[in-house]
Amino acid sequence: MTTVSPRPTPAAGSTAEPAAPPPAMRLRELVFGAACAAAVRAAARLGVADALGEEPATAEELAAELNTEPQPLRRLLRALSCYGVFAETPDGSFSHTQMSRMLREDDPGSLRYIALWCTEPWTWDAWPRLDEAVRSGGNVFQELYGKGFFEYLHQDAHESAHVFNRAMTTSSVQSALEVAELLDLTGVGVVADIGGGQGHVLASLLEKHPGLRGTLLDLPDVVAKADPRLLTGGSLAERVRIVPGDCREDIPVEADLYIIKNILEWDDESTRRTLQNIVAAARPGARVVVIENLVDDTPSMKFTTSMDLLLLLNVGGAKHTRASMVERITRAGLVISEIRPVNAYLHAFESVVPG
Repeated sequence: MTTVSPRPTPAAGSTAEPAAPPPAMRLRELVFGAACAAAVRAAARLGVADALGEEPATAEELAAELNTEPQPLRRLLRALSCYGVFAETPDGSFSHTQMSRMLREDDPGSLRYIALWCTEPWTWDAWPRLDEAVRSGGNVFQELYGKGFFEYLHQDAHESAHVFNRAMTTSSVQSALEVAELLDLTGVGVVADIGGGQGHVLASLLEKHPGLRGTLLDLPDVVAKADPRLLTGGSLAERVRIVPGDCREDIPVEADLYIIKNILEWDDESTRRTLQNIVAAARPGARVVVIENLVDDTPSMKFTTSMDLLLLLNVGGAKHTRASMVERITRAGLVISEIRPVNAYLHAFESVVPG
């Protein structure tokens, strides 16, 4: 006869952490990682976090508000609670956690659109072909869809393009103020945001420094939708020059400080051309600040190494290590003076154009 020992109960007031799962269980959890990502996506699309208020609610109460079936919703919430996205109370209700609040549309640190972007339909087509990308060293998008990634996004996947724009805006808005706090602009009269998207970093710098002027350079379709503060009639428009263009081809901009944030993720040739175009355009002594995620930054490595693999799949690009970023910057002819963290995910490489 087999006897089963009861699971030991922690002593009252115990703060002992639960034991880590054994390797076999951990590997099982990892190979079901798609279920976790899909669950976060489902919660974001259903608006579960928006429906849940400050007080715990039952799955039945939430289902009535969301027009879903209660039992499948309970199963979804139970799965997410295992990862700290929502929490299940002793009576079977569900409450918010720090992570679940970030799935709300109105949360100041909302990651809703970033969660949707990282789980868009094309990602589920691309991830199973990661072995092909590792063998070839190139993206799998052309073979999958018959065209390049951004061409596909804007021609065939309009909803995904909208999600991408919202995700990039979220990311830029949240980091723009941190970049503005980090940078010392003593002696800087003109700043250029190269490949700056909608110009959130530039707008934050101009608002903090009333005497500053700025230039935003990005693709024509991107700058046409720039931050309203920078466009005609906006509060900062008189101090801004907007230049449609591709920084990989030419940078017809002269400034005291050039900022390049989260764009040196293409193939090496595109990165080389962009940095050399800045050196060609800048006068001696001009500052160049490159801001990037790093794959060897310990606190964020699970995130950045995953993004690194996604870049391999969709555009054949890569995230950088500290050493590889230094190598590319110095190879372009820039002299690095300092490397500083912006936040938990970003580092700023300060450099100068030599005389």
